This record gives sequence, C-alpha cells and structure tokens, in this order.
Amino acid sequence: MMVDFYVALGMVAPYYNLALVVVVVWLFIVLFRTPSSTSFMKPWYLLFACVCLFILEEVITILRAAGILTFIPQHTNAFFEFGIITIFIYVVLIQREYVNLHYL
Repeated sequence: MMVDFYVALGMVAPYYNLALVVVVVWLFIVLFRTPSSTSFMKPWYLLFACVCLFILEEVITILRAAGILTFIPQHTNAFFEFGIITIFIYVVLIQREYVNLHYL
C-alpha cells in the first residue's frame, strides 16, 4: 500500500517542483527589478541560470514521462545536475573572492 503512494508521489514530483519554482522565478524577478547600486549581483544571475537549468531538466522529465520525448535518454538529467552543481560551486567561489577583496 505505501509502495503505491511512493510511486504516485514520484510521478507527480516534477509537476509540483515546477509549481514551486514559479514562486522562485517570481522572487528573482522582484530581486532583479530592485535598484542594486551597492550589491554584488553576479552570484544572483548565476543562481538564476541554475534555476533555468532546473526548469529545463524538469520539463524534459515531464515530456519524457508523457512519451513525447522518447529520444532523450534518462542519463541526460545527470548532465543538467552536473551543470547546476558546477555553477553553485562557482557562485560560492566568486562570492568568497568578493568578500575577501572588499571586507577583509
């Protein structure tokens, strides 16, 4: 009985991930519209690129599950996740460099 619940949860996970990422995209839009004369915005632009990669990955997952994209293999998601993790690491490094140059 619980196995069926977990299977159903796994089937709808990409849909509610996309529903929640709509809120995140709205928050990024609000952030990018604010005047940012004193803040360092490059990490935020890169994090938005990560969110865009995540959206692309989820859309491909949904289309693959619906049988529309049958030519894209399952392991393609690993490339998206690798790109997201790589950008996250880069964001941390450039933020560390910025703090070291301006505040230490």
